[in-house]
Amino acid sequence: MARVPIVDQEACISCNLCVDLVPEVFRLNSDGLAETYDPTGAPEEKIQDAIDNCPVNCIAWED
Repeated sequence: MARVPIVDQEACISCNLCVDLVPEVFRLNSDGLAETYDPTGAPEEKIQDAIDNCPVNCIAWED
């Protein structure tokens, strides 16, 4: 099984950066917090870019 990105919503500050970078994978939920809705919607390299650029490091890979 491939690894999937997860968002720690308690740490999320709703900056929307992950959604801007990878809208195929991330979106803001009804509380305005980032969530993964399609973990296979983009290549791992693109998702990794969102992980690397998150200002509060609230996105990580889960195996």
